[in-house]
Amino acid sequence: MSRLLLVEDDAVLVDTLTISLRARGFDVEAAPDGRTALDAVARRPPDVVVLDLGLPDLDGVEVVRQVRTGSDVPVLILSARDAEAAKVAALDAGADDYVTKPFGMDELLARVRAALRRAAPHAPGAVVRAGALSIDLTARRVERDGALVRLTPTEWNLLEVLVQSSGALVSQRDLLRDVWGLEHAPAHYLRVYVAQLRRKLEADPSSPRHLLTAPGVGYRFEP
Repeated sequence: MSRLLLVEDDAVLVDTLTISLRARGFDVEAAPDGRTALDAVARRPPDVVVLDLGLPDLDGVEVVRQVRTGSDVPVLILSARDAEAAKVAALDAGADDYVTKPFGMDELLARVRAALRRAAPHAPGAVVRAGALSIDLTARRVERDGALVRLTPTEWNLLEVLVQSSGALVSQRDLLRDVWGLEHAPAHYLRVYVAQLRRKLEADPSSPRHLLTAPGVGYRFEP
């Protein structure tokens, strides 16, 4: 049974989601504000977090940032904020996905399941070396110049798809499908996450050597 932390201050929505999620086999803990959520993550780490941005104490983006200082737990945003800038800010802070209210329960469940799959251990694979990088797909571990690089589950999944197609162009549509499970997810997901990977992995993120863009088409990993 996967443990899900639901961070939401709307009591009616909490009750509705808790009943639906428990009926589908999730162990649900609810937190009405950001500080309670951060305490819950530290006390008993969940398998996935579903987080509203409009909380009464901390902004949801700040909650994501604080979670990311010590945890790689998948974080799925659930918010009425539908502007692209709000979505990019949340993804850039370390969120793994973004669902806009109102939403369908089936869509939310599909996104939660996809987040859990991304965080699950992968089957054995090779260690890929590229310049200063060592990428171990079995251990889900990246080192740069011998130092461990911490990646979120979604960053891992995106890097893995690109590395496993090393040297070949991977289309935006294929990346959105393989990483998020949605062929028509917003393309800015890719821009945000590739930028994050470049900041963590490239010696000069503004002039990348390994994570290359084919504008309007897709991305390629060059060893």
